[in-house]
Amino acid sequence: MRERMLAGDDYLADDPEILADVARREDLQHRINTLHPSQADERRALLTELLGAFGEGSDIRTPFYCDLGYQTRIGARSFVNYGMQCLDVGAVTIGDDVLIGPGVQLLTPTHPTEPGARRAKWEGGQPITIGDNVWLGGGVIVCPGVTIGANTVVGAGSVVVRDLPADVVAVGNPARVVRALD
Repeated sequence: MRERMLAGDDYLADDPEILADVARREDLQHRINTLHPSQADERRALLTELLGAFGEGSDIRTPFYCDLGYQTRIGARSFVNYGMQCLDVGAVTIGDDVLIGPGVQLLTPTHPTEPGARRAKWEGGQPITIGDNVWLGGGVIVCPGVTIGANTVVGAGSVVVRDLPADVVAVGNPARVVRALD
């Protein structure tokens, strides 16, 4: 089932192989979230072990929550503020020099609309891509399958349900472009 999930196909969420990945994540996530702030080197080492990539000079303030960890790649010099929820059953790619405000949610999971398939625990995931030098304000929610272009600013509390181009400011629910950036 893990191969189906990684390929972007629907999969069974209670598959033993996936549950083993979740148990690994739970252990690492607990260790990361309970470290004292003075233990920055140990936190960085654990984040490097947890995540698919963790760029040089990047930082994540805890608590930090994810589904798997290895499906998330963070570029260089990016900053994630307190309380990010990164549901990464689909790939999450965060570029270089990205600023992520507190309480941001990156949500890749999808679920069938048919009740029987949901009851049987089928789910899927669609990737999220955040371009270089993006700023996501506090409380932003990014939905499955969304790409946000480089240099874009998304205002606090916005819900991003479709792709945003590069070099814009977007706000609202659903997020809409309100102006271009120079």
